[in-house]
Amino acid sequence: MFIKWNRPNHPGGSVGVMKDGKILFSRAYGLASLEYMVPNSPGTIFNTGSVSKQFTAMGIVRLEEQGKLSFDDEIHKFLPDLPDFGAPITIRHLLHHTSGLRSLHALFALAGWRNDDSRSNEDLNRIILNQKDLNFTPGSEYLYCNTGYMLMVNIIESITGEVFKEWMKKDIFDPLGMTQTYVEDQYSRVVANNATSYYGRDDFERAVEYWGYVGSGNMHSTTGDLLKWLSNFETPRKGWESSFKKMQTLDPFNNGTPNNYAFGVVVDQHLGKRRIQHGGAIGGFRAFVAAYPEEQLNIAVLTNFSAGNPGGNSAGIAEIILGETHSDTDQNQAIASVPLSNTALSKFEGTYWDKEGKLLRKIYLKQDTLRYSRSETNESPLIPVDDTVFQMAGAGDGVNVKFKTSDKGQQMEFSENGIPSSVFDLVSEADLGGEVLPEYLGEYYSDEVQTSYLMTMEADQLKMYHPRHGDIPLKLEFRDVFSGEWPIGTVEVSRNPEGQVKGVFISNGRVRNAWFEKE
Repeated sequence: MFIKWNRPNHPGGSVGVMKDGKILFSRAYGLASLEYMVPNSPGTIFNTGSVSKQFTAMGIVRLEEQGKLSFDDEIHKFLPDLPDFGAPITIRHLLHHTSGLRSLHALFALAGWRNDDSRSNEDLNRIILNQKDLNFTPGSEYLYCNTGYMLMVNIIESITGEVFKEWMKKDIFDPLGMTQTYVEDQYSRVVANNATSYYGRDDFERAVEYWGYVGSGNMHSTTGDLLKWLSNFETPRKGWESSFKKMQTLDPFNNGTPNNYAFGVVVDQHLGKRRIQHGGAIGGFRAFVAAYPEEQLNIAVLTNFSAGNPGGNSAGIAEIILGETHSDTDQNQAIASVPLSNTALSKFEGTYWDKEGKLLRKIYLKQDTLRYSRSETNESPLIPVDDTVFQMAGAGDGVNVKFKTSDKGQQMEFSENGIPSSVFDLVSEADLGGEVLPEYLGEYYSDEVQTSYLMTMEADQLKMYHPRHGDIPLKLEFRDVFSGEWPIGTVEVSRNPEGQVKGVFISNGRVRNAWFEKE
C-alpha cells in the first residue's frame, strides 16, 4: 500500500495504527526533505491541516464543562464587534459548520488574494466586519466553514485571557500526553523535526504553507500523538470522559434532518462500523485520522506530498484489519437498474440551476446513459432505478437524483441517504444562451471585500478583470447568469425595476451572493 511512498527521491509520510489499546503498526516512508535527503520517521512532525478543528472544538467543550460558556450562546456575547446578520448565530452553529458565515479562503480569493498570500486570524477579523449577509439561515444547512473555527479562537482567548496556542498546549495537549503537538501561527518559523511538503506525483515542487491562521488549521503533530488522542474516543482518560462524548454530538438541521458533522469531527459509517474521522490539507501536507471506537481501532496517516491520499490509505488499512472490503465500483455494478429508452431519458436533459446553493448542473444523454455534469471535466453517470429516480455511479448507494414536476416546472432533486439537499430548476430554452449585452460591461465594486472587477468584452469573449487575478473568461449560461473560473464561480445580474443593471451577485462555493454594485 505504501510502496510508492518509499521510492528514491520521493516524499512520503508516517502511518500509525493502534488496536485494542496497543500500537499495532508504526512506520514512516519516503523523505521528509528532498533537498537534504532526510527520511521521514515515526516521530516526524507534520502539519495536519483541518484535523486541527477537533482540537479547537475540544477547547470549546472544556470551557463549556467549566461553566464559562454554553454551546447555545450567541457568538455576539463574546464577539460584540461582529455585524448583525439578522439571525442569531450560536457557538453550536460554528462547531457544526451550520453558521452560514462566508468561509475564509473563498472570501479572500474574491477580495483579490492569491493562494500564495499569507493570511492570518487578524486578516479574517478585519474582513469579517465588512460582511453584510450570510450564505444561508443559521442551522438550515451544512457548508464547511474555516471562518467559524477561527472565530472560536477569539472566543477562547476572550474567555481565558490567554493566547490560543499557549492555552491549547497547557489545557489540551499536555494533559493528554501530546508532547509533540503544537499550534503554529508563523509558517516561516523553524522548528526541528518538521517535514517539508511538496506538490506533485513524480516531479515535485516545494509547497509553502503561506497561511498562518489557527483554529481551523495549522496544528502540527505526529502519528504517535494523534493515536493517543484518538484512543480517547474508546477509552477516555480520567476526567475527560464527558468531553470526548460531547465531541460526538450530532444535532439536526432546523427542519429536523440529520447532520453527521459533530464537534470538529465527522461521525459516519465505514465497513458497517461506526467511525469518527477527519481529513486535512494545507500546502502539500495531507492528513487523515480515524477512530473505530467499538472495534478499538485507531488510524493516523500523515503525508508530506499532495498525492499522498491518506484517506484512501486509512480506509485500506481498516479493510485489512477488520477483514472486510468496500468498493464503490462493486456497489454500482450491483445497482438494480430499470430499462429506460433513450426517448424516456432525453426528457430529463437540460440545464438545471439551484438558485439557493448557486449550483449549475447539466444533464445530457451520451452512449445510452444519462450524465450529471458539474463541469466539462467532472461528470457522473446516472443509473435509473425507477422511471424518474437515478443513482449516481461512483458516489456510493446513497446519492440519488430525482426528476419531478412542480408549479415551477421541471425540477431535479439531489439527495444523499434519502435526505434531499438541493433542488434544481430546469432553465427554459428561451432563457438559454442569448447575447452578451453592452449593459453588462463596466466596473463593479463590493464594500464587503473592498475590491472591484471590470467586466469587458474582447474578440467576442466576455471577461472579468481583477489586477491580482488578471482576466477571467465568462460564459453566458442563461439570461443574466454567467459562469467563470475560480474565484468567480457564478455571476448573477441584478436589475432595478426599470430593467437596468444595478449590480451583480457573485458566488464561488463557500461565498454566496457577494454584492458588487455597478459603478
